[in-house]
Amino acid sequence: MRRVLRVLAAVAAVLVALPAMVAAFFWLESTGTPEPWARSTGHDALWLGHAWVDGRRTEADVKAMAVRLRETGIKDVYVHAGPFDFDGSLPPSKHPGAGDFLKWWKAELPGVRVSAWLGQKVDYGLDLGDPATRQRVLDGVRGIMALGFDGVHYNFEPITSGDEGFLDLLTRTRPLLGGGALSTSTPQIEPLPFMRPFAHAVISHDKYWLRDYFREVATLVDQVAIMTYDSFLPLGSLYRGHVTRQAALGLDLAPDGKTLLIGAPAYHDHGVPWLDAAESVAAAAEGARLALSDHEARRERFGLALYVDFAATGEDWAEYRRFWLSP
Repeated sequence: MRRVLRVLAAVAAVLVALPAMVAAFFWLESTGTPEPWARSTGHDALWLGHAWVDGRRTEADVKAMAVRLRETGIKDVYVHAGPFDFDGSLPPSKHPGAGDFLKWWKAELPGVRVSAWLGQKVDYGLDLGDPATRQRVLDGVRGIMALGFDGVHYNFEPITSGDEGFLDLLTRTRPLLGGGALSTSTPQIEPLPFMRPFAHAVISHDKYWLRDYFREVATLVDQVAIMTYDSFLPLGSLYRGHVTRQAALGLDLAPDGKTLLIGAPAYHDHGVPWLDAAESVAAAAEGARLALSDHEARRERFGLALYVDFAATGEDWAEYRRFWLSP
């Protein structure tokens, strides 16, 4: 019995010690003072909800959004024009107001690119491993680009690190865009060894990508946006350190000619009480600035991507301006 108790005590000690070590690592990552120059370079982005293309938003709404965005560093918006059906098809009925929206938007903000935000669940939904499904996705991309979008932003979740079907889709999407922008959101990069298999065991899918796979995806697109939120870290300082780590890894892995975006949580319904307090636009901006300051070379194509317009509060926008646009 004593032997069993010793083993249980050892296991309990490890289970307590490992999270404490990870927390200490993220806390250390959050320390330091960013350089004054580490701030928006005018390559930021914003995810826009479905209401902009389904007829609920009007020309007046576009004018109001234009007033908000003109004095920011936001250069790209991703408007939700899907999702794909589970077989990969994209019926035009998913975005009946897209034509009007694009006309209004380009009249008000001609310098801000509009990409169609397209995706679907791929665990128990769309099968990217099926060539016929991927072809229907590509057919949908061809159709939506014909409406006048400036590019396509993919958001398939959860993509497993190493997924070959996704790489094939990215490669085959490029010729359909006519020089338009190709971007994708990504899971977080594995911040420390063995965190990927541990997280996979807990939530049954990849929360983290391996570095080589992230680099491969970033090479195939123009912009890559790391979804840093839903970190499950209980304190703002730990979340800031987590973002610093994600941004530092992204800066090292994304080729210089690509735009690296750090997803910032402009929403407040995480579903876990402490995350609403711990994760913020301010903490994401501070983490991004710390990573940028420590990077060996200044990076022009680097920015924040705010998620999402319909949940963002006045405080979120104020934090974006204070901590990132003009810190």
